[in-house]
Amino acid sequence: MGIKKIKVGIIFGGRSGEHEVSYCSAISILKAINKDKYTVVPIGITKEGRWISPEETARALQSGRIEGKSSVVLLNDPASKALMRIDNSQGLSKNPSLEKLEVVFPVLHGPYGEDGTVQGLLELANLPYVGAGVAASAISMDKDLMKTIFKQHALPILKWLTIKRKDWQKDKQKILSLVQQANFEYPIFVKPTNLGSSVGITKVHQAKELEKAIDLASSYDRKILIEQGAEEAREIECSILGNDEPQASVVGEVKPAGEFYDYDSKYIDDKTQLIVPADLPEGVSKEVQQIALRAFKAIDAAGMARVDFFVTKKENKIYLNEINTIPGFTSVSMYPRLWEASGISYPELIDRLIQLALERHQDKSQNKTSYESTLLNK
Repeated sequence: MGIKKIKVGIIFGGRSGEHEVSYCSAISILKAINKDKYTVVPIGITKEGRWISPEETARALQSGRIEGKSSVVLLNDPASKALMRIDNSQGLSKNPSLEKLEVVFPVLHGPYGEDGTVQGLLELANLPYVGAGVAASAISMDKDLMKTIFKQHALPILKWLTIKRKDWQKDKQKILSLVQQANFEYPIFVKPTNLGSSVGITKVHQAKELEKAIDLASSYDRKILIEQGAEEAREIECSILGNDEPQASVVGEVKPAGEFYDYDSKYIDDKTQLIVPADLPEGVSKEVQQIALRAFKAIDAAGMARVDFFVTKKENKIYLNEINTIPGFTSVSMYPRLWEASGISYPELIDRLIQLALERHQDKSQNKTSYESTLLNK
């Protein structure tokens, strides 16, 4: 008798500017996951947000485009835990049941996947899933909320200002005056608040470039973050693994091909260097690891996260930049590379993350869901 395999759903793609990045991460996981231990159910989500069947997802993995005619849904019924086939015009099909899932590995970067939305659906369906819960996912996706939490925990961050797209469209001059009054020192960075992979980010060197940068960021999100730049700084990253007792990996450095670690440097330009481990004094590396763990705990993350930093070249002063709860997950991405250098191979890392998901779900199942008042028993 063979060991019963665990059926794991890999969800990827999605309605996000990071759709293609998610696809690449999923491909790597599907190739490396232990097939003797897990039965994989691939679930692709189109750019329009439609979930397609595992059969069509498998074909999409070959073609390179997530598309298909057969739509599926995951019911929010805790007793179901199954993908259901739907007829686009009439609801559930005559033979709706497809695959029963036991755990889910969301590999969805950006909005509608990394921001707590899919995590909320999985909570309703009572399915274990890899990574942070609803609150931690939402907080880390919203850079303004994330920095507010970090500030409350006395973590070292750079000055920032958040503006709304509606206010920007109503009165650009007023917003430009607010930025001027904040006394930023150029260069500064302008970012969409709820997006990753450096999509929509501009490094602004002087005031005359600011309007164009805000226009770009506001095309991706209703909230725009304006942040002080750390001049002459190195881009340092640390990976975290665990639930209530997380561990930090060795520290790595990114040397981007461009002026900063933008989308092209991350995914297109092969001149970007990922240096593992980073050439930092031991005390600085340890401090980065400690701050990374504090950031992970501050937002109550779970499973995995990559924590990004700026470290000044002259004084080795550390600034916490952000935390990513579903980091890039190809076999050559920084998150798994840092763990590889720390002694955990890529296939083992996937296995550990799934086991952490099951462990967290089991822990949560201890929670009582009913309450009997002592007054009613008198």
